[in-house]
Amino acid sequence: MGRWLTGGLITLAGLVWGSSCFYIVEPTEYVLVTRFGQLRVVRDGGQEAGLHLKAPWPVDAVQRLDRRLQVFDLPAVESLTRDPLSGAVDTTLTVEAFVAWRIPDAAAADRFFRTLRTPEQARNVLAPLLNGRLAAAISAVPMQEWIGVVDTQTAAAALIGWPATIPGTERLAQQDLHVMDRRSERLRQRWLQADGQDLTQQVLQTYGVELLDVRLRRYYYPEAVRSSIAERIRSERARKAADYETQGRQQASAIIAEAERQARTIESQAQARKTLIETQAQAEAARLRAQAYAHDPDFYLFLENLRAFQSALSQTRDLLLLSTRHPLLRPLAGPPQTSRSNDMGTPPPSPMIPQDRK
Repeated sequence: MGRWLTGGLITLAGLVWGSSCFYIVEPTEYVLVTRFGQLRVVRDGGQEAGLHLKAPWPVDAVQRLDRRLQVFDLPAVESLTRDPLSGAVDTTLTVEAFVAWRIPDAAAADRFFRTLRTPEQARNVLAPLLNGRLAAAISAVPMQEWIGVVDTQTAAAALIGWPATIPGTERLAQQDLHVMDRRSERLRQRWLQADGQDLTQQVLQTYGVELLDVRLRRYYYPEAVRSSIAERIRSERARKAADYETQGRQQASAIIAEAERQARTIESQAQARKTLIETQAQAEAARLRAQAYAHDPDFYLFLENLRAFQSALSQTRDLLLLSTRHPLLRPLAGPPQTSRSNDMGTPPPSPMIPQDRK
């Protein structure tokens, strides 16, 4: 019994040890076969997928690397930015980015295994290198180039005088996307080709890593300077508001002064026009009266006596005792008789005096 058990265990161990002579290469990976720690062969899953044979363990060992696209986030980097107006490098900006990379072929997988061995080590090596290049690129480019807002619709409206709230069109939206894409590509080129060195080729030749894309994900100010920046923004907005209020008051004063000047001008012109019309009217009335009075002077004297009599009696309650022969009472006796004749040689008719109604 013991002999059968021992034989079975030996047979099972031999089968397990013999199975280590076979390995499978998946289409999504590179398989590296090492012999006593030294790389012996690299299998590309894109071309050599399937079952393969090797020396049993512990002579040969298998290492696997993913040949698909891989992405990792870079640690946030703080860098000084350049002011486009003064040229000073003073504002700190925190930038977060990510990297998309892969191992392009078997030769690159060989270099990757010899220098980095694992994706974790690749991240540890590439992150400081990329962040250093990123900090240098940020400090060399104005902040507006990194975080400026792209709005072709508003820019066109300001240029041609349209309201900024006009409905957007698909063409303007596509233009904004093209501008943003060109800006991103320009920033990417600055990042990867700083100091005249192509980081993509450098990393590929040194580590076997192909950098497919590097992108900026987020911009923000560090926590230590956010309060001061917010205070600066508030003070700037307050200054702008004060400037607008001052300009508004100046414009209001100018408008009021101009309106008052125009009102005075219109009023003086109207007063002059009124005086002219009244003078002309009085002159015309005097001319008509003079013409009428010249036609019958006696009747004119009769009317004047009536006015004098009316004025004397309307302004007092005193009792007047006058003789019937007093000149003031003559108008009560009737209008004077004229001795003037008309053009036909007959005397003009006497004016009619309305009788008081009882």
